[in-house]
Amino acid sequence: MAITLENVGIAVRDIEEAIAFFTDLGLTVVGRQEVSGEWASTAVGLDGNHAKIAMLQTSDGHGRLELFEYIHPDAIETNPTLPNEIGMHRVAFSVDDLDAALEIAARHGCHPLRGVAEYEDVYKLTYLRGPSGIIVMLAQDLTKATPGSQPY
Repeated sequence: MAITLENVGIAVRDIEEAIAFFTDLGLTVVGRQEVSGEWASTAVGLDGNHAKIAMLQTSDGHGRLELFEYIHPDAIETNPTLPNEIGMHRVAFSVDDLDAALEIAARHGCHPLRGVAEYEDVYKLTYLRGPSGIIVMLAQDLTKATPGSQPY
């Protein structure tokens, strides 16, 4: 059986805030709508399911995030996930310039949990809290040429 990852769905407190954050990082909104009705309740397993949704896509066209903000039933506020908790952990992105990505994140009030780490001169990476407490990993592949650099 063939299988393809379609998207990762994330419930957010404020869909506009989340869209602004992820589009500033470089994702593109490819669709938005409100969903409700019997089909939505059946698919999700929540009676009276009604949500605003937005589908965002990475610049390479392969990765997608589905963000949703519940209108009904009311969203349930939880403590932000910790890196060692069982369950949905984080969403990870490769970026060409980690410093530039962190500047964008900072404009949204999002900062690294502890700092930026470097793994064996291969990756520079960090975890940060994005909108609604989402853990977002940003990683720069140090083996690739940096933006604006010239191979010699």
